[in-house]
Amino acid sequence: MYADIKSPMSRYSERQADGRPGTSRTVTRLDVTVLEPVDLSPALPTASRNDRHATPATRRRHRILALLQEDPTRLWQPREIAAHFGDITLETMYRQLNRWAVSRLIHKLGPGLYAATPLSPAPLA
Repeated sequence: MYADIKSPMSRYSERQADGRPGTSRTVTRLDVTVLEPVDLSPALPTASRNDRHATPATRRRHRILALLQEDPTRLWQPREIAAHFGDITLETMYRQLNRWAVSRLIHKLGPGLYAATPLSPAPLA
């Protein structure tokens, strides 16, 4: 059985000269400064670039699929992809990624998380 042992020495006996008051003080005034949040992500365009008449290699679908294939295990958010290319609105990016996930060009791994479609193993003959 253990007994409580009290030390005659206070662990607060040596005060540091750190600018804090030695005794309690009544707060009579408080100043609050509200700062605007800093948005570090680049602004996305208000309209998407129409690339229907572009060559297949320069179309958005080809460029985005190539980006996802560079690192197939990376999980991308639509905002990251849209900011990477800078010519598409976030709304359009969401629609296109969802459409490509339904057609199994890419994988949707969760709300707002996309990755390249992994290669499936060859069927055994």
